Amino acid sequence: MHINNNKISILITNYNKGKFLEKCLNSCLEQNQKNVEIIICDNISTDDSQVIIKKFTDKVIVKRKKKISNFGPKNQIDLIKLGYKFSSGAVICLLDGDDFLLKDKVKIISNLFERNKKIEVIYDLPLVKSDYLYKKFKLKKKFNQNIWPTIIPTSSISLRRNFFSKCLKLGIFSNYNLLEIDFRINVFSRNVEKKFIILDKNLTVYRNVHGGIMDNIKKFSYIWWAKREQAHFFMRDIYKVNQKKYFYVNADFIFTLIMNFILRFFYKKSLHRN
Repeated sequence: MHINNNKISILITNYNKGKFLEKCLNSCLEQNQKNVEIIICDNISTDDSQVIIKKFTDKVIVKRKKKISNFGPKNQIDLIKLGYKFSSGAVICLLDGDDFLLKDKVKIISNLFERNKKIEVIYDLPLVKSDYLYKKFKLKKKFNQNIWPTIIPTSSISLRRNFFSKCLKLGIFSNYNLLEIDFRINVFSRNVEKKFIILDKNLTVYRNVHGGIMDNIKKFSYIWWAKREQAHFFMRDIYKVNQKKYFYVNADFIFTLIMNFILRFFYKKSLHRN
């Protein structure tokens, strides 16, 4: 695949988001930036997504692939990797099928990457849409470097192609079937690489809708604790990537391990990390 240094690739992942998909696709087509490539990757949706996608086949690249897992995050990552394989832009904007971009996003992101050659990832703080209400996404202050930061959603992540390639080579997207790609990129870029910008500007609308890839997880449930354990182990693993950083086991980590040990004893089941 020939890489175009002046092109931005928007990678859209979709599974049964037909209700929102047309708005999502139109928001990409209406961008002020001209050299934009739009790739939608669909997990063989069973709703009206195919009907919606068909309207745009002459304007976007369409890729379809069956689910590879019962775990939503693994399917999402697999679709993004598929889109990456067929993309040709030097910069990649990630987008979920139920979210949408504001009109100037791609142009602003493109200019920022052009002016900041050392920056690998740009985050924009989205507007969160719940029904008809909008609110600003807020970052929480966290002082423990061995805990993950507030996770900025997938649709608000733009990254250089080289950074995505680095993540693939280092196995950042491998294992840990409960961890979404936004968690992985946030942690790796913000805690380890530290070559990022967070824009205090709304360029994306993130829909707070039911049916998200991990929407069924209730706080303090068995799977909630299992996911938290995976998050800690992931943090430990990526700190090993950077020899200048050392992962210190903290109280939260220890308590999470204890809770998972107890819950596995009672439920007599486990969730694979691979």
